[in-house]
Amino acid sequence: MASDILLKSIDLPNNETLGYRECGSGDNILLLIHGNMTSSKHWDLLLERIPRKYKIYAIDLRGFGTSSYNIPIRSIKDLSEDIYLFATSLKLKSFTIMGWSMGSAVAMQYTIDHKDTVKKLVLMSGASIKGFPICKTNFLNLPFSNMMVNSHHEMERFLIHILSNFKNTNKFYLKTLWDMIIYTENKPSNSKYEEYLNDMLTQRNIIDVNYALSIFNISHEFNGITNGTGNVDRISAPTLIIHGDKDKMIPVSAAIENKEAIGDNARIKILKNCAHSPLIDKLDELIELLTLFLDE
Repeated sequence: MASDILLKSIDLPNNETLGYRECGSGDNILLLIHGNMTSSKHWDLLLERIPRKYKIYAIDLRGFGTSSYNIPIRSIKDLSEDIYLFATSLKLKSFTIMGWSMGSAVAMQYTIDHKDTVKKLVLMSGASIKGFPICKTNFLNLPFSNMMVNSHHEMERFLIHILSNFKNTNKFYLKTLWDMIIYTENKPSNSKYEEYLNDMLTQRNIIDVNYALSIFNISHEFNGITNGTGNVDRISAPTLIIHGDKDKMIPVSAAIENKEAIGDNARIKILKNCAHSPLIDKLDELIELLTLFLDE
């Protein structure tokens, strides 16, 4: 069914253009929000397999994939407000929003600010409600205890190596990185992996996004950089949390903490022998969980 997945774009009122993939039909609408170093392209296996009774929109966030990056982002909220403009432009009034990794932070922020439009929330391998603050390291690359990267300038210095590899289109480096922290259980086919690596190189906001994620904190606690807003209390939509037990990027403890913070309207499913990408490791189980949740 890959032939019926349409790649489109839409101009937003804020002078940005968002690319997106669209498929399916009906009133049961699902918005997919990708993670860092990806785009809507990385949802392709799910889009190909999910039943066509659902209307699916997989969005390229600002600065990723085919979307523009005219105005640099300063917060996760900047990305979630793009989603609001996208949904408003397409007259989407009620839908499920699903975020993967960093995209989960965007989905949570959207749900907090625009909960009247959110039917349900899905967090897959999701970012913590405390964001993703990064410890500073010494010359041996060992982390300093309680010393965080706490400015945009420091984040640029911290990620200078990865930024250099992006600029040099070093796919070998990116593949090595993903083999170490993302695809630690299973890997895409060689041809599919090549497509994903080419897509990763479209990202133009690696520093901005990582800093925005480090200062994202909707908990009630200090995350090492910023105080929590407590806005997690405003997430009232039925929530499904899906997380792999072998996730090396975001530990299972973050998923459990998210579930406890969101409360009784959240449920959690830990996938066995699954790393940071259930799309690769547990696609059949993921689709079953997702469709059952959508149909409730």
